[in-house]
Amino acid sequence: MILGGNLLHHISPAFPFPKPYSTKSTSKSAITCKNYDSRTDPKKNSYSFDPNSRRPIAIWSNNNLISLAIAVALISPLPCSAIPSLNSKPFSLPSTTTPFSQAKNLPTGLENGKIRPCPSINPSCVSSNPKSSNFAFPWSILGGSSSNTAAIKQLQDALEKTQKDVKIQLVEDTPNGQYLEAEVDGGGFGRRDVLEFLVKGDVVTFRAMATKVTYVYPFTTALGDSKGQEERMKQIVNELGWFAPSFESMD
Repeated sequence: MILGGNLLHHISPAFPFPKPYSTKSTSKSAITCKNYDSRTDPKKNSYSFDPNSRRPIAIWSNNNLISLAIAVALISPLPCSAIPSLNSKPFSLPSTTTPFSQAKNLPTGLENGKIRPCPSINPSCVSSNPKSSNFAFPWSILGGSSSNTAAIKQLQDALEKTQKDVKIQLVEDTPNGQYLEAEVDGGGFGRRDVLEFLVKGDVVTFRAMATKVTYVYPFTTALGDSKGQEERMKQIVNELGWFAPSFESMD
């Protein structure tokens, strides 16, 4: 509105609003303003003057009307349609989920009573879940075990003997078997790997996964592979003396 007011302030002297006038002169010295068509007589000035007041008397032309229309348009309020309705839905930003954000929160624990598959964004992983891209066959307990609890105790002992800085995070009895979760040293620089086991009868399913995923900007494919985790699980199963099937053993 301030801009529009200033604009009118500058424009108004160019075409002041004329007052009704009579064709009869009110003073001998006054000059009578007569109507004429500026298009047919462009040489005449757009104003005539009253010698007593020295003020111009405006004679409207098409250019004057266009200028006035522009000034009115500039100071007119915005249409009400530009104001959002109170019932309108709030604006939502597009999803910002990226491999980097997903890698910061890798879930652990059972999923529908089973060991989880390896995350697609984490190549440093191996799992006995058939849906995992880095698949390993479940282990079989040779000679049988007195209970799931006894097998879990043997697993803890094997972890202490073969891994560094072992921390047991959870031992839980579930309807689907005995579950064990442990963290071990992931190869320096404060890295940690998580090992998960589910013992049910003489079958042991598992997952070994690095908790930190490494990316090299600007690439979105993580570095690493499952070789280190596969070697780790071989050390554990060899210590236990259990059977670990493999594709090589099936040849």
